[in-house]
Amino acid sequence: MSNRVKIVLLGATSMSFGLSFLRDIFSSKELRGCTLTLVGRHPDTLTKIFDLAQILNSKCSAGLQIEQTTDRRSALDGARFVINATAIDRNRLWKLDFDVPRKHGVRHTLGENGGPGGLFFTLRTLPLVFDIVREMRELCPNALFINFSNPESRIILALGKYSPIAALGLCHGIFMGQNDVAQIMGLPSEQVEVWGAGINHFQCLLKIRDRTTGEDLYPLLRAKEAKYDSQFAPLTRRLFRAFGYWMTCSDEHLGEYLSYGWEGGEKGYDFAADEQERARFSQELDHVLATGSPPAQWLTPSGERGAAAIGGIIHNNNRVLESGIVFNRSIIPNLPAEAAVEVPVMTDADGIHPISLGPLPDSIAKLLTMQVNVQQLAVEAAVHASKEIALQALLIDPVVNSAEAAGHILDELWEINRPYIRPCI
Repeated sequence: MSNRVKIVLLGATSMSFGLSFLRDIFSSKELRGCTLTLVGRHPDTLTKIFDLAQILNSKCSAGLQIEQTTDRRSALDGARFVINATAIDRNRLWKLDFDVPRKHGVRHTLGENGGPGGLFFTLRTLPLVFDIVREMRELCPNALFINFSNPESRIILALGKYSPIAALGLCHGIFMGQNDVAQIMGLPSEQVEVWGAGINHFQCLLKIRDRTTGEDLYPLLRAKEAKYDSQFAPLTRRLFRAFGYWMTCSDEHLGEYLSYGWEGGEKGYDFAADEQERARFSQELDHVLATGSPPAQWLTPSGERGAAAIGGIIHNNNRVLESGIVFNRSIIPNLPAEAAVEVPVMTDADGIHPISLGPLPDSIAKLLTMQVNVQQLAVEAAVHASKEIALQALLIDPVVNSAEAAGHILDELWEINRPYIRPCI
């Protein structure tokens, strides 16, 4: 393979997805000879990740050429794939996204992809994303933008509507759903095959089957779920009993989209544990750099699908990926055309091809459409830097239970996020 295939990782120092992507790319034998360009804002931390990448490249005999830079434009020049794992002051602002609405009486679960928090994640994230894709149009117009950053649906929706750059969002939520139903049924996860369609963090598992025999496992799931531990995923199971289908990917995530989502738990993200994990990772990284000996786990795939998508395109593999977030265009015919949907996708030399599983069950489609409407207004608010549209997005969001509270939340979080909010087009 020619090393002219250039893969750029933006946010290379991301703890959430940086290491996972490195694990996947160096575990893949399909990417030998590619150039991997690591991009980060902080030179010292970036150099550590670069040194780690060199170690993993050697240990896995992966054969990649590795570069590092803090200059995004130079990195994008000639890229074929651009991986986005960036975030803006992630934990500090996310915690405010959660705490401020609670102070004003809005009960929610995570404050990341839905509710007021999802709105402000969108308002501050889309300007950065559009800076990136504007530079891509100039420097690598045929590159594929692969997004790992939240809010996934709103990023892909905005790019589908306002940018010609090809974009794919990736998330492991489908596997979380697969693991949960396998656990309830008492089966190994790898024995259970699922096919899902919907929106990110709110997919409907249309098919649950035995991977070997093709047997429909929904009857077994219904029988086992009725007697399973009542403390496990109570919100998801309430929806399952009401609508007849299992929804991904956890009470916390799908609860972000529902007025009653807090009934599945409203503790929010564990920021203290996150900081502890960051400290632990930093210490482990320093040890690996000093000894040259990474943990065995770091030399194996993470389970994410970024490297698989890239390899499938490079080698024209007609590879089916279990799940990808794409602009709808009637892939799910009974959701709005201007929506970001999560469906299986196939890769080949021409890029990404969504696989339609047909219409969703009518009641599921109606449940999801409410959230699509919220996402559409949130994207418009961010693209136009409009406080007026932002208020409208809050007032149609099922999570917001008070117009007065919506106004207070908007004023307070708008001021906090003002340095990042600006028109995108």
